[in-house]
Amino acid sequence: MFRAAVICIAVQVFLPALGQDRITGRTFATRSEVIAAHGMAATSQPLATQVCLDILKQGGNAIDAAIAGNAMLGLVEPTGNGMGGDLFAIIWDAETEQLYGLNASGRSPKSLTLAYFKEHGYTSIPGYGPLPVSVPGCVDGWFEMHQRFGSLDMTEILEPAIKYAREGFPVSELVAYYMAGSTWLKQYPGFEETYMSGGKTPDKGEIFKNPYLANTLEKIAEDGRDAFYKGDIARTIARYMKDQDGFLSYEDLAEHHSEWVEPVSTNYRGYDLWELPPNGQGIAALQILNILEGYDIAAMGFGSKEYIHAFVEAKKLAYEDRAKYYADPAFNDIPVEHLVSEEYAAERRALINPDRAARTYPAGELEQGNTIYMTVADRHGNMVSLIQSNYRGMGSGMTPYGLGFILQDRGELFSLEEGHFNCFAPGKRPFHTIIPAFITRDGRPYMSFGVMGGSMQPQGHVQIMVNMIDFGMNLQEAGDAPRIRHGGSSQPTGSEMLDGGTVYLEAGIDYGVIRELVKMGHRVQFDVGGYGGYQAVLLDEEKGVYYGASESRKDGQAAGY
Repeated sequence: MFRAAVICIAVQVFLPALGQDRITGRTFATRSEVIAAHGMAATSQPLATQVCLDILKQGGNAIDAAIAGNAMLGLVEPTGNGMGGDLFAIIWDAETEQLYGLNASGRSPKSLTLAYFKEHGYTSIPGYGPLPVSVPGCVDGWFEMHQRFGSLDMTEILEPAIKYAREGFPVSELVAYYMAGSTWLKQYPGFEETYMSGGKTPDKGEIFKNPYLANTLEKIAEDGRDAFYKGDIARTIARYMKDQDGFLSYEDLAEHHSEWVEPVSTNYRGYDLWELPPNGQGIAALQILNILEGYDIAAMGFGSKEYIHAFVEAKKLAYEDRAKYYADPAFNDIPVEHLVSEEYAAERRALINPDRAARTYPAGELEQGNTIYMTVADRHGNMVSLIQSNYRGMGSGMTPYGLGFILQDRGELFSLEEGHFNCFAPGKRPFHTIIPAFITRDGRPYMSFGVMGGSMQPQGHVQIMVNMIDFGMNLQEAGDAPRIRHGGSSQPTGSEMLDGGTVYLEAGIDYGVIRELVKMGHRVQFDVGGYGGYQAVLLDEEKGVYYGASESRKDGQAAGY
């Protein structure tokens, strides 16, 4: 008797198209790729995509457009991101012909200690309220990018978001749905006043205004990043947090700084995938790819039991290391080079039984929410891969007086286990799930992409690459194809395995394959969500054009000119 179960949910809301296109031969594509020569943007909201293109047409570069688009997304998609969250980016600079990585994540309050949690009986950090709030790094990230690579003045860059915040915009379908599910956050001061005008969140198509956010953006545009971290905005945040018995202080904000970091890569069949090093989870994608490269994935075929089994087992192995080792490198000596080495991948691959699902794997012994993703490319060849998040939906619920945004709850991801790499400490950056990605080929820029969605993100990055490289899908089809998600524990600070976890599958995988996976010991479940949100831009240098693709499961848009 097999200790596994198949749970089928018949309805899938945002299904990829499963009929094969007679002209292109594409099986899963919901639409054609977007193709343009001068610039391309792909974001999770059409209005933000259009703002990016407007900035490019005004003479701004991809960095200017990315900042403008991210500011706009904080307005039109507050369920996933905003100035109260953190930011990560990978930038291809056409002038120097190099990749640059930016870690704009904030640190825990210096006045909050591990002893506080122990003394008050906490076994984990709560997801809402004042305790999970860490310093928001987004705004400093904007100004770091702008100072190093920007061309337009910040007043021009932030002007579209300011105008939309004052005049209003029609709320999109998914954002309206998620905002409606967040109304319970009105228990926290400032939330209802900001997001529930008339006593409710806006319906789909209803015009929503956020004049508080417009005022905040104007101060930042005119007075720079210090207006947020050392001026009246910082004082308001600190006063609000003190009133809520929180710990984030003016000093925490004033001392914040982002870091430029070296991206880390692995080569998969001639393509180099670049991720940012911890405290994020990006190198998990590199670890999974290294393990999969030892198999003939193309011969297995998309949707086959062999491919799904190999993918899931590789994911399990990488995520055990993720749970143990991924944390703030300022507090730990993290063996990144060894974790992403081919030799280590071979050791881990040898643990996989090709005929049986593992219930548990040990972490390697070594010498360890909601989000928006967007990407922009310009006529000069600059490309930006940017991800930004509140963490859980609308964040902690902490909505500082009259500022128009919510503070993130990223501190929830700290462990309270003493000795753990990711154990809480004052002034420490928590483990992060949000990761931008970039692909180069022979040292040249090829593709900027991301797949938002908590622990799904490294799994999504790998599936996009495998779909394109092993299965020959185009940029749009690679994102539309049915996805696989393996999950176990909800806490990335602990093991994801438990009793082997669950393999979640979208509609489109053959039922005969599912029966075989169950026989191999996998617990399989159809699920209607949780598969992330994909955006991508690909550069064809030979033809001199960009290709764009956007997630078919969400509200996003890829567009160019």
